[in-house]
Amino acid sequence: MKIFVAAVVSLAMTTMALAADYYTVAAPLSAYSWAGPYLGGTAGYEWGTVSNSPTKPSGFAGGAEAGYNWQNGAFVFGGETDINLSAAGESFAASRFSNPWFGTVRGRAGVALGNVLLFGTAGLGYGELSANLGSLSEDHTKFGFAAGGGVEVGLSANWSAKAEWLYLDLTNANFTLTGTSNGLAANLLRLGLNYRF
Repeated sequence: MKIFVAAVVSLAMTTMALAADYYTVAAPLSAYSWAGPYLGGTAGYEWGTVSNSPTKPSGFAGGAEAGYNWQNGAFVFGGETDINLSAAGESFAASRFSNPWFGTVRGRAGVALGNVLLFGTAGLGYGELSANLGSLSEDHTKFGFAAGGGVEVGLSANWSAKAEWLYLDLTNANFTLTGTSNGLAANLLRLGLNYRF
């Protein structure tokens, strides 16, 4: 009788193991989750024009960013904010215009192809436009918009890297030093590295 019970138990366990192997489906290798919060840094190059001035400020820019994604199938959407320091500036005659810092708060949406995300982005832009004439300086913090797009690649479950283009437009401000109304329109190409929580 003991041999019979042992045989039945052994047969039952073997059958369950085979059934488990048969009904278990391996996760696709292309599965990658973009959902959740992330924090990272960016570095790139900014170049632009100042309205009512021949100056074309340019220089390196970099900063920190944070965001959150939701994912529904291949569609990814969320929000992102960043703050940046910039060395973009140019002198003309005795005057100089520069953009010492800027930031954005944007919506972001895209399509995920496994661990590759193609996205577009648009929202609020803000920053400082600074004018210098000799030892005199004048600064204005202005708001505007930012828009662009890029590609982000998941390097692991927690790390991703991106390449992005942004267009930043800061509205005009009346500068006493120049006697004109000046604003900034700039392009930014940058690379970023994010840690996904």
